[in-house]
Amino acid sequence: MAAVFLRSIILQTIKTENNCLRRCLGKYIVQKMALAQLPLTASVPRLSYLIHAKAFSTVEDSQHERKKRKNNETDFSNIGRKISERIIHVFDEKGNDLGNMHRADVIRLMDERDLRLVKRKPSTDPPEYQLMTGTQIHQERLRLREREKARPKTGPTLTKELIFSSNIGQHDLDTKSKQIQQWIEKKYKVQVTIKKAKNAEEPENKMEELFNQILQTMPGIATFSSRPQPVKGGKAVICVLRHLSEKEEIAYRQTQETQEGNPLNKENGNDKKSDILHQ
Repeated sequence: MAAVFLRSIILQTIKTENNCLRRCLGKYIVQKMALAQLPLTASVPRLSYLIHAKAFSTVEDSQHERKKRKNNETDFSNIGRKISERIIHVFDEKGNDLGNMHRADVIRLMDERDLRLVKRKPSTDPPEYQLMTGTQIHQERLRLREREKARPKTGPTLTKELIFSSNIGQHDLDTKSKQIQQWIEKKYKVQVTIKKAKNAEEPENKMEELFNQILQTMPGIATFSSRPQPVKGGKAVICVLRHLSEKEEIAYRQTQETQEGNPLNKENGNDKKSDILHQ
């Protein structure tokens, strides 16, 4: 009886193992057949970390570093102890020339006097540096910032246009002169056209006198970019006014200072002023 029971257990075990083996083999065969039926042109899935590979490009990083380094060279700031050159030319905080110094000696001098080091002329050989206090650096930054604000914006100069008749009244002429001055102060060029009044007897040079009268309301500010010239067969006169250049402004101020300092020049002051404005 025991032998029969044992035999039945063995047969059941063998049958179970065969079923498991059959199922495993069936799944394997089905998977192989499915892969074989896939088209050869099926796209291979990309790995997620390869999608953002461009963000780690060494070429872009090197370009960014070069741009950052160039901006740092033109920026007026304390470089600290990061002196890349071994020998540099140094000026102290009072502008005295200390000559060529080793960077170790410069760092020691900075610690002794509690000073900062600023790069002034990196293109020279050896490059020039200056020792400055924190207050001096702050004041220099403010000065450079104000000079940058005062610098005219690059780009094409815009031209404004104004047209009126030669029989204009004095009040209207004063109003238009103020408008022209506002444009000139904003660095605009102003094209002014004066038309000859119809049915009116006027001196031949009246329109030129009107231009000179407009220009004399802006001493030290404006001058002729193109002098008055007749157009439309003499029926109108046109000219262009512009802002004085820096050299012309300096020359005008020097002339004014000379005239104020020398009473003998006051008699000819109007003639000299007119020469500068009509350049």
